[in-house]
Amino acid sequence: MEKELVEFLVRSLVDKPDEVSVNMVEGEKTRVLELHVAQDDIGKVIGKQGRIAKAIRTILSACATKDGKKASLEILD
Repeated sequence: MEKELVEFLVRSLVDKPDEVSVNMVEGEKTRVLELHVAQDDIGKVIGKQGRIAKAIRTILSACATKDGKKASLEILD
């Protein structure tokens, strides 16, 4: 569920939604979501002073807590 949520949010923000991909690495108690976007769209996903990235991470964390796990988001080049 977290993967689809992050994908939906990020595709709404960027200019090239076809280049958005999210990979989920599942651990015992944690989930790491690796986000790949076009080079031109990285700034739009991070936002000024990281505000958009922080908001996405907050939503992701709340969603994962419901399942009793922790989740983190990594924005990759």
